[in-house]
Amino acid sequence: MTDAAVKVIEQLEERRYEAMRRADLTVLGELLSENLVYTHSNAASDDKASYLEKVAAKIFDYHRIAHEDQIIRVHDKAALVTGVMKADVSVAGTAKTLNNRYLAVWLREDAGWRFAAYGPTPIS
Repeated sequence: MTDAAVKVIEQLEERRYEAMRRADLTVLGELLSENLVYTHSNAASDDKASYLEKVAAKIFDYHRIAHEDQIIRVHDKAALVTGVMKADVSVAGTAKTLNNRYLAVWLREDAGWRFAAYGPTPIS
C-alpha cells in the first residue's frame, strides 16, 4: 500500500460524495464502475444504470453527507474504504437521516480507479 494510492482514493471519495450532493451525473458516470453493486441501508441494491437514473429523478436527493473514521486499505487493484457515513437525504420524497458504517470498494480498471461496490450497515 502506498501513501500516493491512499491519497488518490481519498480524493476520489471526496469527489464522489460531492457529486452525490450535487446530483452530478457526469462525474458519477465517470467514477462508477460499469459493474457497480450499490447496496442501500434498507438492503435494496442498484447497478450503475439504475443508481444514476434514481439520482437523476431525485429519488435519492442528498442534502448533507459527512463521512468519519475513514480507513483506506489499498491492495494492488482494489481499495477498501471503511468508515461512518451520516447523511440527510430525501428518498422518493421522504426525509431520512442515515447513520451507517460502510464498506466502499474501488477497483483499478483499465480506465483507472472506479467505484465498484458499497455496503452500509445502519448504526442503532
